[in-house]
Amino acid sequence: MPELPEVETVRRGLTQLVEGAKVNTIDVLYPKMINVSEKEFKDVLQKHQIIRIDRRGKYLLFRFDNDMTLVSHLRMEGKYDVEPDGTEPTKHTHIIFHLDDDRELRYKDSRKFGRMYLVKNGDEKTLSGLGTIGPEPTDETLTFDYMKSIMNKARGKIKPFLLNQSNIAGLGNIYCDEVLWLTSIHPETQTNLITDEEIEALRKNIIAEIKMAIKGHGTTVHSYSNAFGEAGQFQNHLHVYGRKGEPCERCDTLLEKIKVAQRGTTYCPNCQRKVVE
Repeated sequence: MPELPEVETVRRGLTQLVEGAKVNTIDVLYPKMINVSEKEFKDVLQKHQIIRIDRRGKYLLFRFDNDMTLVSHLRMEGKYDVEPDGTEPTKHTHIIFHLDDDRELRYKDSRKFGRMYLVKNGDEKTLSGLGTIGPEPTDETLTFDYMKSIMNKARGKIKPFLLNQSNIAGLGNIYCDEVLWLTSIHPETQTNLITDEEIEALRKNIIAEIKMAIKGHGTTVHSYSNAFGEAGQFQNHLHVYGRKGEPCERCDTLLEKIKVAQRGTTYCPNCQRKVVE
């Protein structure tokens, strides 16, 4: 599933490609992908301009000139691309926005898990995923005081805590493994047992890792590509994810893989030792 760096990379690409474009007509080839009727979807968006594309966590927010927002959640395999108008759609193309400059903005999804939600500007928080989302992983929004407060109250393991979007926005399986290794924290450590020093180190590593992954245009492990159809580059800089059985970069101990919160989790059994209460 695309995580924050991948979705931000898509947002930046789409901003270059379609910001300012007007939607002439829309083809809805898979109506289950939208939260309103096909007629309402078309009536609200056709003949209107995309004025800006924002992001919140793993969600894209297309802002239109009629005070409406199209919220797009890519889920597992969702992708956008732009083609010349009239190009034959692939079998995985589900929504086509015909633009006023003879191009098409297409949403493709081989798994059909992605969803689009049409809401009025400012009503994004009424959507279940966005209503409870935590702060973005930036210096300004992810503060030590906030992390200390919520982590000291938590009783579960640290990895599912980080995966929970209501705690911190945008982290998924890949970057959780990476930041826990960077901070030398075992993924099954009880969250409330993590020290203040570790909390601050974890905070800094989360912010730095996300920033570097965005700079690297995201991570391509299976099929992720940006709005230009290009793969990410950050997979070349991963320390533990996908490296089971390889030596740890810090201590040469072989990395191990376990299941935490039903997710495959790679860690170093020497550098990341579990804290027991």
